[in-house]
Formats: sequence, structure tokens, C-alpha cells
Amino acid sequence: MQNSNTVAELAIAMPAAIPVLERLKIDYCCHGNQPIEQACSRAGITPEQLVTLIQSEPAGGEERSWDAATLMEIVRFILSTHHAYTRSTLQTLGELAAKVSRKHGPHHPELMTIERLVAALTDDLMPHMMKEEQILFPYFEQLDRGGEVPLPFFGSVRNPIRLMMAEHDAAGEKMAEIRAASNDYSLPADACTSFTAFYKMLAAIEEDLHRHIHLENNVLFPRAIAMESAPAGVAR
Repeated sequence: MQNSNTVAELAIAMPAAIPVLERLKIDYCCHGNQPIEQACSRAGITPEQLVTLIQSEPAGGEERSWDAATLMEIVRFILSTHHAYTRSTLQTLGELAAKVSRKHGPHHPELMTIERLVAALTDDLMPHMMKEEQILFPYFEQLDRGGEVPLPFFGSVRNPIRLMMAEHDAAGEKMAEIRAASNDYSLPADACTSFTAFYKMLAAIEEDLHRHIHLENNVLFPRAIAMESAPAGVAR
């Protein structure tokens, strides 16, 4: 970790750290700019203990380094892995939220809060992904090709990126509210199969959203800004 000062830098330099950060509930995506020592202190461990946990992580996980990837290789991964998963899962979550709330809501009123939050998260993420796909990612493709890139209607790419990151923060906050309302996805004794599946799916989409936002905020977006800012004639 000698070259990493923040949690985001650690997640980029050592992708194997991501599962460990997830388990420790250390935010490496929306608030990945927090210093490692501060994040460890909040998690109740030392940086040295974090290193030990990362080194103990089994090899061969799904994490990968994006150092040699082009912008569009990253974009294609986001589209096929995260956007496709998010769309499909949000639809199922909406159906499960309504079903579980109807059946168990009278005894577990927190389910009504979670149902409302799932709907709000869906309302935020669906147009968010559409904006990325229709506006931001096509511009990234132009940057990836190199050469002269026409000035986009939004001016600098920093402008839509700033908006996308703000929307990431909002989505992350809604997921945190869902986690809090569900008491860390703790199932009650009377939870049925649908209730169990609902909470498992919520936990899964939260983890996927963390990885999704990390890849955009900390890898894709900074690289696009750097490429747009490169002087003419400098290889992108």
C-alpha cells in the first residue's frame, strides 16, 4: 500500500482489496477519497491488519486491473456486466418489494420504507444509466479513437461527469438507507422464501453498485478527463 494514500487508490492498485473492503464496509467508491488510515480507524482495524487481510484473500477472484484497458473496453464491461445486471435486478426487486411488503408489512413496517426506497433507487438509476449510454459513453468512444474530437454540446467532459458522480452519491445514500432500514439485511424469524430472496438480492445489488461506481468514479472518469485534456498531438 506504499503508493496508495486513499481507499480508492488502494482499490485501483490492488483489486484484490475490493472484497475485503466490502466485508469491512469501507467505502471505496462514492467516498473513496478518504485516507486509508482514517477508513481503517472507522472500521476498527489498523492499516497493517488491512494489509494482512488483503494478502490472505484467495487468489483467482473476479477482480482485475484496468491499467492497460482502453476507455471503450471499460465501457463495454460496464454495459455488459453492471448496467445489464442493474436493470434486470431492479425490475425483480420492485416486484419482490411489493410482494413481501404486502405479506409481511403489517408485522414488519420497515418493509414499506424499503419498498419506497427501492422505487426511488430505480427512478434514479434507470435514467442515470440512459444518460451515460446516450451522451457520455459515445463521447468516450470519440476520445478513444484519438485525433481531433469535436467540441461536445456539454463543453468539457468534466460537466456531465460531475453530474454523474453526484447521482452516484445519491444512489449510494439510498442503498445505505435500505441497509439501515433492514438492519444490515437481517432476516426475522418469520421470513418466507420471498423475504429471504429479497434481502439477498438487496445485498447483492449493493455490492455490485459499489464496484460499478468505483470503476466509473475512480478509473473511467479520471481517464476520460485526462484524455480530453491532453494537448493536440499527444497520444491519448
